[in-house]
Amino acid sequence: MGLKASSSILCLTILLGVSSIVSAVNITRVLEKYPEFSTMNELLAKTELTPIINKRQTITVLALSNDAIGSISGRPEEEIKSILMNHVVLDYFDELKLKALKDKSTMLTTLYQSTGLGQQQNGFLNCSKSNGKIYFGSAVKGTPQTAEYITTVFRNPFNLSVVQISMPIVAPGIGSPVKVPPPPPMTSPPAPSPKKAAATPAPGPAEVEDYADAPPGAAPETAPASAPSEDSPAPAPANAGKKKMAAADEAEPPSSASNTSLSFGAVLFLGFVASFAGF
Repeated sequence: MGLKASSSILCLTILLGVSSIVSAVNITRVLEKYPEFSTMNELLAKTELTPIINKRQTITVLALSNDAIGSISGRPEEEIKSILMNHVVLDYFDELKLKALKDKSTMLTTLYQSTGLGQQQNGFLNCSKSNGKIYFGSAVKGTPQTAEYITTVFRNPFNLSVVQISMPIVAPGIGSPVKVPPPPPMTSPPAPSPKKAAATPAPGPAEVEDYADAPPGAAPETAPASAPSEDSPAPAPANAGKKKMAAADEAEPPSSASNTSLSFGAVLFLGFVASFAGF
């Protein structure tokens, strides 16, 4: 019985050891998968917070992108360390749990509070809801909630969660607050592209009728020739005119001799008439 009991205890110890290794928090490996959080990963290592975080079994890291963390990256190292400890919540929260919070404001304990350095609640955070959005901020009275929840980057339920927020949280007494970034400028909608000119359609009947109103000098359209009426004489054939001209050309003009004989006859007649009248 003693041997069996010892074997059972040994197996249980091994299982617990394997379980603790599997569920161990390793914030460095998690953030290495997301290049947009490389600056925060470097600052956690630089301020020696990485091993402290990895010793925790249940934790939520409020992560800042490279752009967002730039507003505090140039501060003294001790100040950066205190600010980052205020971004490590000693509880597990992901999107589902945050949206399930019923209270309008929930107080969260941070790693900074566990050091005993927290004063006037600057080691606590408030998580509040407003207009369907979730905000984080220092729990110090009068401090605005300005860090907006963006998304859950990584979740290992009840062990480690990495939640992205919009800007750093700097509690009073730790450092000067970070100004809220202005909203992005409103971009005007792009101008509509000009429509292609439609082909000019051929003038319809109505446009032909209105042609009389065109300005002087405009050439009117040629009207179609009207059909000949039944009462109008048929046009003479073109060959008839040619034949008449040919006949006229063939007739000889009167000679000058015939014209002289006619004049002499007329003189004789007038003389005869004058002599008769004398008798």
